[in-house]
Amino acid sequence: MKTLKRLKKNQDFQVVFKEGKSFANRQFVVYVLKHNGKPYSRLGLSVSKKMGNAVMRNHIKRYIKAIFREFADRLEVENDYIIISRKPVSTMSHDEMQKSLEHVLKKARVLSNSGKVSQV
Repeated sequence: MKTLKRLKKNQDFQVVFKEGKSFANRQFVVYVLKHNGKPYSRLGLSVSKKMGNAVMRNHIKRYIKAIFREFADRLEVENDYIIISRKPVSTMSHDEMQKSLEHVLKKARVLSNSGKVSQV
């Protein structure tokens, strides 16, 4: 997955919410919907206004997108992912977010163990 495809339309989000499966830990909720025939995966993000002002929310979204790109070679393709962040994420470092997101993606069984994720 070289480029990061995005879920942007409300209709696309609603389909994933209704038909996909959800997996969660204290920091993230991940919805996964398997699609056949698409050679790529798509990512949708949801960060609540309770997390902080627009600067903080965009900061969190940038971190999540960067982590998702790092996991790209280990993730199953042909899936739609929606990642919803919860309140503890606003105080976490990049490394903590990476470990937490890795945990919930493994719980969803869409992240393989092969290959190591590079630590920045």
